[in-house]
Amino acid sequence: MFKIKLPITAVMLGAGRRGLQAYGEYALKNKKKLKFIAVAEPIKTRCEKFAKLHKIPSNRCYKSWEDLLLEEKLADVAFVCTQDQMHTKPTLLALEKGYHVLLEKPMAHRLEDCIKIVKKVEETGRVLGVSHVLRYTDFFSTVYEIARKGLLGDIVNISHRENVMWYHYAHSFIRGPWSNVEKSSPMILAKCCHDFDLLFHLVGSLPKKVSSFGSLMHFKPENAPKGAPEYCLEGCPAKDKCLYYAPRIYIDIIPQIQLMEKSDNRFLKILGKLRKNYVKFLKYISKFVTPLKELRYYRDFPIYYLYTGQKEDYTDEAKLKILKNSQYGKCVYRCNNDVVDHQVVNIEFENGVTANLTMHGFSEQEGRTLRIDGTKATLIGEFHISGEKIILYDHFTGSEKLVHRKKLTRESGEHGVGNFELVDAYIESLINKEKTQPLTNARETVESHLMAFAADESRLKGIVVDMEKFRERAEQI
Repeated sequence: MFKIKLPITAVMLGAGRRGLQAYGEYALKNKKKLKFIAVAEPIKTRCEKFAKLHKIPSNRCYKSWEDLLLEEKLADVAFVCTQDQMHTKPTLLALEKGYHVLLEKPMAHRLEDCIKIVKKVEETGRVLGVSHVLRYTDFFSTVYEIARKGLLGDIVNISHRENVMWYHYAHSFIRGPWSNVEKSSPMILAKCCHDFDLLFHLVGSLPKKVSSFGSLMHFKPENAPKGAPEYCLEGCPAKDKCLYYAPRIYIDIIPQIQLMEKSDNRFLKILGKLRKNYVKFLKYISKFVTPLKELRYYRDFPIYYLYTGQKEDYTDEAKLKILKNSQYGKCVYRCNNDVVDHQVVNIEFENGVTANLTMHGFSEQEGRTLRIDGTKATLIGEFHISGEKIILYDHFTGSEKLVHRKKLTRESGEHGVGNFELVDAYIESLINKEKTQPLTNARETVESHLMAFAADESRLKGIVVDMEKFRERAEQI
């Protein structure tokens, strides 16, 4: 067994949003458990920020993961948080160098690369954790415990929806880095490998058959408003009525205001109203009340994606300048995107359970909805960014019970605060002799990815995919 002691030492490969604010924040708040001693990040401002927060010396700051991994092994663990299409090479090399690896999802954007990673893990005996963080949230942990305790009886059917809010889809999958299959990955993998993992985890059985339908229906040039230019700020005639007008999303922050207005948190409702109706007053008072400055000059998702090396100036003027020249200011109907905007997947598992997964990019709010029907009870859950709840309906008594409820908090956006629990579980797998793999290990993770790739093959070819044959074919790659 590995002789690893606390604090675990680690290197960060990719200091973007996940690296900086999920795992980096964990290390800052759990210094006795995790310490980052080196960072590789091509964007200078991000690298410097990460290094400053973690007191990493300049000789341990690298421009690329290649430069860092050319060195002799520096730490216990490598956190691979590069872009999806850049996961494979650093993961394989880190494993060869003797690092254990915590890898951002998806494992890789191509099936053959996922298999390569699994085989390398088995060859080296290293511990791979994949950040299927939703397993670790209070919501899905509660759902799993209800199923495990037999309160549902035997699960018969699961209906699961991944409801991507309209602006999130436009930002990430039209204007953003996940808009093109060749440059990123199929959307059903990029967005829903979490969901396949949850279904596999809940059912506890291998998938047997998969079928799928979906397409890019709406975001095409022929659906652009008449006279719409390539960029929103080039005098678009539809700017006052277009849902996706870039300043509406990135400067007026209409989606965030709508979220606050829908919240059952009274304080957030007040803040939403303040930001919507009293911008000039907010600008003045934020000079004296620091927390209100963040509300006036919003810098959270999706705003931070605007800044890839530029000075982080969050004024309206600075944002306008960026939108005039970046992909985030382009008309959503003229972005050369090709990933689907809606897709359904049907799954039959070997134990007879059936499940369907629906994913789309037109939701009024971000989140997942879930219905599980069993022989003893029905579970209905809402895992929205605006709040969470789980209700259990008992068939025998006819009763209903609210078994989980959580209101919107500042942390709600980060997958229901499952990040810290994920890292805790991973660290436990490294230091506990009785537990040699984290909750979601390499073989289980690749099964969820197989479902995603099979769903895409089914959609494109119009076939029902036999998962046993698909699995055998994958192993021979």
